[in-house]
Amino acid sequence: MILPTVDEVRALHERHAPSHEALDLVFTHCQIISDIAGQLGKRTDLTLDTDLVRVGALLHDIGVYRLYDQAGRLDHGNYIRHGVLGHEILRQEGFPERLCRFCSCHTGVGLTRHDVRTQGLAIPEADYLAETVEEQLVMYADKFHSKTTPPTFLTADACAAHLKPFGAAKVHAFDLLRARFGEPDLTSVTARYGHTQT
Repeated sequence: MILPTVDEVRALHERHAPSHEALDLVFTHCQIISDIAGQLGKRTDLTLDTDLVRVGALLHDIGVYRLYDQAGRLDHGNYIRHGVLGHEILRQEGFPERLCRFCSCHTGVGLTRHDVRTQGLAIPEADYLAETVEEQLVMYADKFHSKTTPPTFLTADACAAHLKPFGAAKVHAFDLLRARFGEPDLTSVTARYGHTQT
């Protein structure tokens, strides 16, 4: 599989972003997740494709752009859809399924068709689960930064606390990822991007 370059990925973001503000928020977040995933990937003894991790991280949230309205407001009520929307964007752009899945399979610690059904989520009923080590690493790294206003870095304990309302099984899934990949050192990324940490 031939992966797009970082410049090509940025150009894709620029094409789909409805505004400079949206591009800054989403692409910066994707860069941060790429940095965190890269840091964790260097420390693991697991075999993984580091180039695929970088590109997957840079693309994972591209679907967020489709949730902005004409006035530039983000539709938080339909945010759960951003993964499937990103998958759709990448498929329409001609990317292989292996890349598209970074969009649809990074939400929370994975969504099952049971989650979709019981929570009444506004996405097609299916399993959206990170399967490869690369998908799992990007999904895990994504938990350590939030695009809130202002954007915020989260410690591993804060990530686990955010998952508690979704049940013990989700916290357990996060704990397994934490044991597998370790915890990132957020000091360097916090200094680089200037966001606060909780």
